[in-house]
Amino acid sequence: MLQKKLIRLASSIGKNANIQARFILWDGQQLDFGNSATPPVTLHIKDPSFVHDLLRPSMSKLGEAYVRGKIDFEGKITDIIDLGFSLVRTIETSKLRFLSRYFPHSRQSDKQSIQFHYDVSNDFYKLWLDPNMVYSCAYFEQGNETLEAAQLKKIDHILTKIRLQPNQTLLDIGCGWGALVLRAAQKFQAKCVGITLSENQFALAQERVRAAGLQDRIEIRLQDYRDITGQFDRITSVGMFEHVGRKHLVDYFRIMHALLKDDGIAMNHGITSVSTDMKDANLGAGEFIDRYIFPNGELPHVGHAIAAMQEGGLEVFDVENLRRHYAQTLAIWANNFETHAAQVQQHIDAERYRAWRLYLAGCAYSFKHDQMSIYQLVCHKAGRLGDALPWSRRYMYAQ
Repeated sequence: MLQKKLIRLASSIGKNANIQARFILWDGQQLDFGNSATPPVTLHIKDPSFVHDLLRPSMSKLGEAYVRGKIDFEGKITDIIDLGFSLVRTIETSKLRFLSRYFPHSRQSDKQSIQFHYDVSNDFYKLWLDPNMVYSCAYFEQGNETLEAAQLKKIDHILTKIRLQPNQTLLDIGCGWGALVLRAAQKFQAKCVGITLSENQFALAQERVRAAGLQDRIEIRLQDYRDITGQFDRITSVGMFEHVGRKHLVDYFRIMHALLKDDGIAMNHGITSVSTDMKDANLGAGEFIDRYIFPNGELPHVGHAIAAMQEGGLEVFDVENLRRHYAQTLAIWANNFETHAAQVQQHIDAERYRAWRLYLAGCAYSFKHDQMSIYQLVCHKAGRLGDALPWSRRYMYAQ
């Protein structure tokens, strides 16, 4: 009975989509999609129960089936991701989407979510990130830079945009392994505070600060953003506000406003949804990411983020879309992950390996096809003229 349903499905897909793939069932039966004698992807269905998921698919269901070993693939991971999105679009004509849930985002739940994602293993991240371990969208000024060069350009682009000056104080909310504050202290001679909720990041960032001899200029804290006190000349938040939660964005930016000096400048660099009605534009992929990669993550539309900034007392005066840059960054990460697959699997279990493999390649696909985006939003306190800023944007690109 299940085989018959799958055969009918294969026939329907063949008529309605240009998909080149081969399905091999649990009993050895073979079904071909398209007209290629050697299709680029072979899907092995190992568990008959997967057929029920395939009849009403989402990227979450496909991803979970792979992670749990119900299915396996042969072929390039990029072709596999392309097949997954094509199947969901073709089969699910009603365009099932996952409506993002609201989470409490307490200090404890946020800490647990951050540690679930970032405290996998520092060695795990080292295998596929750049040498400075920058885990956010790189900036490819010419488009052909190495990942390491593009990540340094991204940091310099941010610090130049906010006009960081020698001896100014900089707060980096969500400092990761410390790459931005290290660069800010070394190249821009700033005095920096970096905060994170990841114990692994905290330990390695402190170690890197000591190795650079910059203890007098950089302080790394294991701290929640809601517990920071004082005021700073400049504030950066790179790849962090995705963890805040849509309902809490206004409060988040109010806190940033309180921490920013009256003539200060701040930047928020973060992933955004392309959907204005808070639905998952990735055909269910958001549900998979929430379960296996980023618990409690929520992506606002850029319009929502800008409105929340304004309501929080901050005026946005510069907006830059880096979607193409993140598509390229993720493609490099996914390729690095594939290249070092054997070493990666020494640091994580099989289920997590499969989840991350899909996550990186799937995100590269989503950014490439405008299913997610990312923006840098530069702001200052609302109601001020912004005297710290030049009249034009030319300063951002001065050499």
